[in-house]
Amino acid sequence: MRNAHAFTFAGEHLVARPSGALHWPAARLLVVSDLHLGKSERIARRSGMLVPPYETIDTLTRLQDDIAATDPAVVISLGDSFDDMAAAEALDPSDIAWIEGLMAGRDWTWITGNHDPAPTGLGGHAAEGVTCGPLTFRHIATEHGRHEVSGHYHPKAALCVKGRNISRPCFLHDGNRLIMPAYGTYTGGLRSRDRALTDLMGAQARAILAGSPMVEIPMPR
Repeated sequence: MRNAHAFTFAGEHLVARPSGALHWPAARLLVVSDLHLGKSERIARRSGMLVPPYETIDTLTRLQDDIAATDPAVVISLGDSFDDMAAAEALDPSDIAWIEGLMAGRDWTWITGNHDPAPTGLGGHAAEGVTCGPLTFRHIATEHGRHEVSGHYHPKAALCVKGRNISRPCFLHDGNRLIMPAYGTYTGGLRSRDRALTDLMGAQARAILAGSPMVEIPMPR
């Protein structure tokens, strides 16, 4: 993809995609994080507030496009794939069939998250973490983890364009950690300046802003 952003992490050539997905070409591996499928259903169920119930369709459409563009043999969803376990069970049958179609013929792992701590029954593998080559994939970064790829925090960073600060989801990476942006349509974000992120990331950490155009900058602190 013309707008994708290549970078090196743990000695591996990785590609950050505008959607917030991560592609590892040499491993034929695609990673997404924090899809939060079914969020509109969960909001309605818990609060009675109705929001347009289109986020699952939008999120799956982008995931379908990323899969078509990268043709991965392996897909890892880094936890919080569903907004809660009830939301996973309440998915429309057409959405379930769509997900199963995307999974077909691929080694697919659902990393368990704080929103979806149990297997969903959709097939694939459920795991707390997966190691592939030098990289370890898990939902939440650990204090002493090495070459971790994780999600959970939904990082965002701001870029000044023509005097205006534009905030976007972003990838954060240093020599040891890579924290991915949230992929889901209705997900919020945590500014990179938040202490939860500045305490995790090294002094030389970088932010890769998703969207168009993709831009890499020093991590705003």
